[in-house]
Amino acid sequence: MSTLRFKALETLPFKDFRRDNSVEVPAKLSELFCQNVFSEETMREYLTKEAFQSIMDAIKKGTKIQRHIADQVAVAMKDWAMSKGVTHYTHWFQPLTGSTAEKHDSFFTPIEGGRAIERFSGGMLIQQEPDASSFPNGGIRNTFEARGYTAWDPTSPAFIMGTTLCIPSIFISYTGETLDYKAPLLRALNAVDEAATSVMQYFDKNVTKVTPTLGWEQEYFLVDSALYQSRPDLVLTGKTLLGHSPAKGQQLDDHYFGSIPTRVMNFMKELEIECMKLGIPVTTRHNEVAPNQFELAPMFEEVNVAVDHNSLLMDIMARVAHKHHFHILFHEKPFAGVNGSGKHNNWSLATDTGENLLSPGKNPKKNLQFLTFFVNTIKAVHEYADLLRASIASASNDHRLGANEAPPAIISVFIGSQLFSVLEELEKVTNGKLSPEEKTELKLNVVGKIPEILLDNTDRNRTSPFAFTGNKFEIRAVGSSANCAEAMTVMNTIAAKQLNDFKKEVDALIEKGLKKDEAIFNILREYIKQSKNIMFEGDGYSDDWAKEAKKRGLNNLKTTPEALKQEMDKKFLDLYEEIGVFTHREVEARNEIKLEKYSTVIDIEARVLSDIARNHIIPSALNYQNRLIENVKGLKEIFGDKEFKALAKEQMSLIASISENVSKIKLGVEDLIKAREAAKAVSDSQKQAEAYCNKVKPHFDVIREASDDLEMMVDDELWPMTKYREMLFTK
Repeated sequence: MSTLRFKALETLPFKDFRRDNSVEVPAKLSELFCQNVFSEETMREYLTKEAFQSIMDAIKKGTKIQRHIADQVAVAMKDWAMSKGVTHYTHWFQPLTGSTAEKHDSFFTPIEGGRAIERFSGGMLIQQEPDASSFPNGGIRNTFEARGYTAWDPTSPAFIMGTTLCIPSIFISYTGETLDYKAPLLRALNAVDEAATSVMQYFDKNVTKVTPTLGWEQEYFLVDSALYQSRPDLVLTGKTLLGHSPAKGQQLDDHYFGSIPTRVMNFMKELEIECMKLGIPVTTRHNEVAPNQFELAPMFEEVNVAVDHNSLLMDIMARVAHKHHFHILFHEKPFAGVNGSGKHNNWSLATDTGENLLSPGKNPKKNLQFLTFFVNTIKAVHEYADLLRASIASASNDHRLGANEAPPAIISVFIGSQLFSVLEELEKVTNGKLSPEEKTELKLNVVGKIPEILLDNTDRNRTSPFAFTGNKFEIRAVGSSANCAEAMTVMNTIAAKQLNDFKKEVDALIEKGLKKDEAIFNILREYIKQSKNIMFEGDGYSDDWAKEAKKRGLNNLKTTPEALKQEMDKKFLDLYEEIGVFTHREVEARNEIKLEKYSTVIDIEARVLSDIARNHIIPSALNYQNRLIENVKGLKEIFGDKEFKALAKEQMSLIASISENVSKIKLGVEDLIKAREAAKAVSDSQKQAEAYCNKVKPHFDVIREASDDLEMMVDDELWPMTKYREMLFTK
């Protein structure tokens, strides 16, 4: 293994093929946009008028596509795909593994007479049958109950990858339970559409549909593929489990927004070309804070399509990185001591009349509409903060939360001082009917004076997990490796629930004789009072905030097991069932899956760390110690007993220190193995995850500290380990 690692290092980026991998970019990237997508424009060209209208109705109104229409769509898709060299098709879906899945089938079909044709029917388009028991299912499926189904999602366009037609699909079990991220997301989106549209009738009766939008920001690390292969911990866990930090990391703040290295720029250029072809509207690229950390971001899109595009992008990024001799790291904290990687989710609501409901307007009526959705969003987060925290919980994100511009585990809402003062004014609204003077004051001097453009009036609090940024809310706590659907399902579910409750309460006051605006002001007033605890404008990293948050009754769920335990609260189970997103059984299954994944990740890390410590660190340390011993013996032979002690003082000290640290590692590994075996023996998933968190992980630090001490002393022997970061962070 050690020899293989040294061989890998011989192919570091000093060869010509590492330097010259230039990419030609078309004069207009826009000409490539949706080239490989069965887009609306392509459908107009290939579909009959009836079939095209049926697809549009399914996308915009949620109507069902008839079987004969599906046959027409399938033939059109096949003809279009084959014109681009496609030979196979697949139902592309997002199981609970955290990555995408696909099973390819050929259009090729033998017929009589030794002949063959290409065939693709409506039945093939609508449904495929992968093995449901072989994917994470939380006990819903057994091995002897293997059948599951993927079903076409017409609201997300089909696309071509290589020679395969990919059809975005949901994934369900034989008995109908959801086994993926997309199905519950679609349910949540439908629920918030209905709830928000209903509330919009107070303000604009022309609105018939409200669409949640998402703009994600994808952060990532790039490392040379040879360096990546030289580290067994990076290969097997996605992060370096040990290794001292380089002398120069991000202390000088010189990487952020700096000049993009040539190799990375070539990677980015090719990535953007592939994104354009697949309809992913990427517009932003830049260096991030940590060395070799970067970010790209698209224009916002409808949530379902945005989630699909992010999952697709992560796959494309890995493929393109490979071509440029890079390996891409989505792990939230692959290296200690530097910024981790997040995936900020910018969420808002848009109407079919072209309005952003989280953007203020030019007059009091529009601003009351804005405040209605603004305050309801804050109230939703206040009521279901722990559920939102659970949605971003993972073993890798636990390493990231709470420092280096990543938000803390305490869920709070940042809205900026200007809007905070507006809410304070609204809080003073009289309970019940408003006097003419109060109406004038509210409409003209409070609501009417909200700036139409708030983008420059709200600071960007990087310590806030949920921040208002002018015309949207930014969920900053989502991890880089996460599927956006998890947080988006929760966000849209709680928004739907809150808007439903708001509508009922406002209607009840109207029935009692209050005017519509008076009823809305009264309910918003109560919501502001009830939600003040969740609003925080200060430093989320400070110890004072942790103490203050505790006084306010806000939970500080620092670990994944703590967060996932909250997910099973009856309040949250009932919420999902009421909104129609999950059954109790589905929530329990998903909770089981997440707990098992957490324990498995820690278990793998424990095994890898034990292996590296015993089979790489200790032998290298002992080799170096033996060389020191030979040196001391030689000094004694040359100088005799009296002089050699002074001359060999440092060597003797190093020999003793090496022995001490080797002993610490050996004992630490033994304790880690025992703790791991004990945790693995626990049958209850929640308790097992807690055991891995509280009993296994502490031993990591003991081994890591002793190994780091050895690395500082045994530099030459452990060169692939000690120098790895130095080389990694070199452009």
